[in-house]
Formats: sequence, structure tokens, C-alpha cells
Amino acid sequence: MTYDETIAYLYRLQKHGIKLGLHNTITLLSMLGNPQNSFRSIHIAGTNGKGSTSAMIAAMLQAAGQSVGLFTSPHLVSFTERIRVDSIEITEDDVVKLTNEIVESIEKSRESCVGRHHSELAWIVDRTPMDRRPNSELSPTFFEFVTAIAFLYFKRRDIDWAVVETGMGGRLDATNVLVPKVSVITRISYDHREFLGNTLQEIAAEKAGIIKQGIPVVSAAQAGEAMEVIRQKASELSAPLYVYREDFVSQAKEINMKGITLNYRGSQEFQNLYLPLCGDHQVENASIAIKAFELLMDALWTDSIRDGLASTRWPGRLELIKGGNEKYDILIDGAHNPDASDALADSLIKYFVPYYEKIILVLGIMSDKDSANIMRPLLPLASEIIFTAPDYERAALPNRLAETALSSGFHAEATGSVKEAIGLAIQKTDTCISGSGHKKSLILITGSFYTIGEAKAILGYETTSPSLSGLR
Repeated sequence: MTYDETIAYLYRLQKHGIKLGLHNTITLLSMLGNPQNSFRSIHIAGTNGKGSTSAMIAAMLQAAGQSVGLFTSPHLVSFTERIRVDSIEITEDDVVKLTNEIVESIEKSRESCVGRHHSELAWIVDRTPMDRRPNSELSPTFFEFVTAIAFLYFKRRDIDWAVVETGMGGRLDATNVLVPKVSVITRISYDHREFLGNTLQEIAAEKAGIIKQGIPVVSAAQAGEAMEVIRQKASELSAPLYVYREDFVSQAKEINMKGITLNYRGSQEFQNLYLPLCGDHQVENASIAIKAFELLMDALWTDSIRDGLASTRWPGRLELIKGGNEKYDILIDGAHNPDASDALADSLIKYFVPYYEKIILVLGIMSDKDSANIMRPLLPLASEIIFTAPDYERAALPNRLAETALSSGFHAEATGSVKEAIGLAIQKTDTCISGSGHKKSLILITGSFYTIGEAKAILGYETTSPSLSGLR
């Protein structure tokens, strides 16, 4: 297969849907020689902040001279963003080779369809409900297959550490075959209710499923009911638990649209750490990453915390992707649920609104999301509102979103594509009359990783499949 054919093959695996359960993954990895056992790992679950925290931990480990694999989702523009070693994306050739190798292994196993289970992971299989296990023929989902590609690639690259983000949930997520050195749980909120549950306790129980016997856990400062679930799970498994604001804490000294300067206090104290990401929420994410690193490495590696944070790059989160134009800048952010939207609105008010004449909001949301509460904090901040839909079947109809906005008293326009929405937003900057004589417009593109990924492709970032750029 060519690279394009390989990507098309992987996307077709969506027909198997999302299957929460570990039997498929364990069987598949067993056929490949259990590559997940060839490296040490850090496993990260949560609703918001997983990717940023993962990137920070990976950057600190790399600054300590370690070879580090990073596995995250979704990607924004190119599939290769999901799998990195030492900050370098997997090559297209390696995607093709590893996909072919895994396909061949699956085909060879079809007759017997019985994978041997690694002894360390037998307890996970036992806890997987029978009705969630696959039929006799192994048919991995997209995410299960990509997880196998990542772990096999990491083994072939002989990495020291892998920083691995769950795709969704935790307990039955394909990545939960790992036995990590540290488990991390970022902020938990409502998302993917159709799979994870309708209450915060149910969702927290799924996220807390990554906690392993005796393995340290680092957690964000969760809402009461979520924190209770995590504490109980950690206690049951004798897993030492470290909680933000209780066992470690940071104080922001300065935050602006370019980055954060903070002081940290945990096992050690650090002054004037710099992180080139924006937003108050990143202070907590950075603290969680530092605490996880402290549990992994001893005091000899303290300089790596400072150097790693300063070198962290994480696209799609308050990312200024187009600046320098005399009339406008373009900012993207993956505010795909209400908590993320609240954080975005807070950052806009504090760090962006004072510097721009007006904000032109381009919003594209998935139909299965809480669109009204995603819109709620953002619409009052916008001078112009444009609803759009990324080229994906789950996208909410722009006209429906506009009707929802109108019911709350906000006039909006609806466009049929992200490209059309960006063009309209740029046209609206031409009508901007600045009272101060020097302020520009800010075009904010947000609402979904699908939307911002497609926007980046339209604005010149290379992609093989823009319409699938945000695929989980």
C-alpha cells in the first residue's frame, strides 16, 4: 500500500465503531510480541488537559537525555502527529510498513483467532465484560490498530520512555494495557456521556481505571464527587496519590498570550519556570507534569524541568496560527466541551480582548456535544459570529447552531464549510474601524478539533486528508 492507501485503510476501520474493551488490543499486541513491555511508560487520562500535560512530561524527559515516545490523539492536520519520538513525527514510510506488518499478522491469525495473553495483563482481561469482548474473528477498531502501530514503533525505535494519552475514558481504553511507572489524571468533566456515563462519578470511575496496583497517581484538583472516586480507587490498589493544591502547587507570576511564568512547590521548589503556552488552566497542567516527572527522576535531573517546560510545544490550544497581517490575527483552540469553552473564554477576556478591536468567532461543533453550553461563554465576547461545519458526518448543522444562538439573543451567520467561514471572517475584518487607530481584529476558530484541524489545512498546513484531520 502507498501512504494514502494506508491512511484510507485505517480510516475505514471506523466501521467497527468504538469498542470499549481490552481483549482486542491484548490479542493484537500479543501477536506482535507485546511491544508495550519493551519500554517504561507514563499513562495519562482525563477530560481536558491530557495532551498539554503529556507534551510537557515528554519534553522534560527528553531534556533529561531520555529517548521519549509520545502517543496522543486526535491529530489536527496530519496523522503522523499522533506518534512521535524525541519530538519528531513518525514518517509516512514507517506508517505504511507497520500497518502492512500488522495486517499480515492479523490475516495469519484469522484461522485460530486465539491470541496468547501476557501474564501481567491477565487481570485486565478478567475484568472486561464478556458482552464487550469481540467475536471469534479479530476486527480491531481504528484506535486499537493505531495504538498497536504506536507501541510497535516505540519498540523498534528502542525508546526509554513512552508518554501515552488515553483516547477516551481509561478503564477500557485500548492504551490501558500499559503497566506505567506513574499514572496521571487531569481535570475530569462531562464528555462522551454515551460511553462513559451520565454522572461525574461514573465518568471519574472510567478515568480512574488507569490506576494500577502500587503505581503512583498524580491528579488534578477534581470536583468533590470525582475526587472521591479517585481516592477510593487509589486506596483499593495501594497506589500513592498526589493531588494538586494538596501535595504540590504552583503560582503564576505572569501570564500573557505568549506564555506563563510560574513558581512551583512540590518535592522541590522552582522559581520563574517558563512555559510557552497560554491560559490559567496550563498552570495546573504544568504542575501535574512536574510532579509526575519528580516521581520518575531524582534530584540530579532538576534542570530538565526548567528546560523541558521552556521547550514544550502543543498546537491547537490557544495557538496563534496567523499573525502579522495589518488587519487581523487568527487564533485556534480546541474548545470541544463546556469546561474547555469556559477556559477559552477566561483566557480571551484576560489576555486577548484588551489587544484587539473586535473578535470574529468561527464556531464548528459536533452534533453529539453540548453545543448550547459550549457557545454560552463565547458568544458574548464576539462582535461577529459565524457558524460552520467541518467536513465530517457528525458535524452539527450551522443553521441549527445559529438558531440556538438566536434563541439566546445573538445574531449569527451560517456557512456551509470551514473555508467559506474563514473567507467571510476575513471579509469582516475589512470593515473594522479602529477607534484607537492601531488595534486589529482577532479571528477565533474553535468548537471542535475537527474544525481547527481543517482550518489549519486550509491556511496552508500540510495534510493528506483535511476532512478527517481531527479523527480520534
